[in-house]
Amino acid sequence: MSPETAAPAPVGPSTAGPSNPYVRLLATPGARAFTAGNLLARLPMGMFSVSAVIMIAGAHGSYALAGAVTATGLAATAVVAPWTARLVDRYGQARIAVPATAVAVLGSLALVLCVHHDAPVWTLFVAYAATATTPNTGGMSRARWAHLHRGDPAALHTANSFEQAADELCFMLGPVLAASLCGALFPEAGTLTGAILLMTGVLVFAAQRATEPPVTPGTRAPSPLRTPGMAALLAVFLATGAVFGAMEVVTIAHAGGAILALQATGSCVAGLLYGSLPPAARAGRRLLLCLTGMTALMSLPLLATATTGSLPVLAGCLLLAGAATAPTMVTGMTLVQRLTPRAQLNEGMTLAVTALLGGVAAGSAVGGWAVEHAGTVAGYAAPMCAAALALAVAAAGTRRA
Repeated sequence: MSPETAAPAPVGPSTAGPSNPYVRLLATPGARAFTAGNLLARLPMGMFSVSAVIMIAGAHGSYALAGAVTATGLAATAVVAPWTARLVDRYGQARIAVPATAVAVLGSLALVLCVHHDAPVWTLFVAYAATATTPNTGGMSRARWAHLHRGDPAALHTANSFEQAADELCFMLGPVLAASLCGALFPEAGTLTGAILLMTGVLVFAAQRATEPPVTPGTRAPSPLRTPGMAALLAVFLATGAVFGAMEVVTIAHAGGAILALQATGSCVAGLLYGSLPPAARAGRRLLLCLTGMTALMSLPLLATATTGSLPVLAGCLLLAGAATAPTMVTGMTLVQRLTPRAQLNEGMTLAVTALLGGVAAGSAVGGWAVEHAGTVAGYAAPMCAAALALAVAAAGTRRA
């Protein structure tokens, strides 16, 4: 095996090198290359749904149809994504991610053609459902960090924080980029650009074979769902997703979408700061602390709308509310990594993301109903109640972690 293709040795605990933990993290051999490809592939995750809504609503004059199509895609992803991740674990990232992405990109291109040529409505659902094969690029990146730093909990904690901050950044910039492209160029521009970025990013990511986790040979392992504590942890992710979904819909209904960037900004900054702290010896206990903080901070938008009705005050409250999001997600993903067998990391983390997306869908529905039928104050009660539910589930199910 040549030096160019030889897998780097696992990085163990070390105090040598730069003092900044993120500089040390990206100094890992091969890390910058796969991170660049992964970020390129991850940016479209915040673009596709917004682009589809703009494109379909513009062509058919119905936001209800656009929402139904994107909801169908989300439901299909919830079913397909864990199976895609299982194939990644069994056969390797490069062998599965590239063809799975190609199928998803073809689905996006089919959607563009169906909308542009005024195809029957049912074809929109079929085309968008095909995008469910998109691999969990964030999970694959976290699996690489877990492989490279399996002997260094501090570096892995920093890596998880970095990945969460990257998620927030992509979901903050993606919708803005999509809306700008669709408005400045033509309605299909957001989807087409997202498809190109996704395929290019996955190809760059998959080409970095030296950092790819090895496939573990042997008999087919049972689902990570059977691991003690995993079901309760996924329930926490489900409730946490409801926090995000409800907060997003209520805020858009009350103040427009631009103000949501403040919550993502607060989460991104908090995630980077959190990554510089020492990792938790008992991640379960820290998860309870993070969820307690999130429940308390999610009450701020509720108080702002109930007492002042001021948009600047609400903006500040959303910024603070976002501060608990990334630490909660980082700690939750750390627990997923500890509970999941090493050979099933992609599947375990994809199950967590799937639970999160399911919660987002449920939270969006509940938040939308509440703000429409009971007003903004009741709407902002929904994410706070979802955070309290996540805390209660975590207290009952993850005490030993």
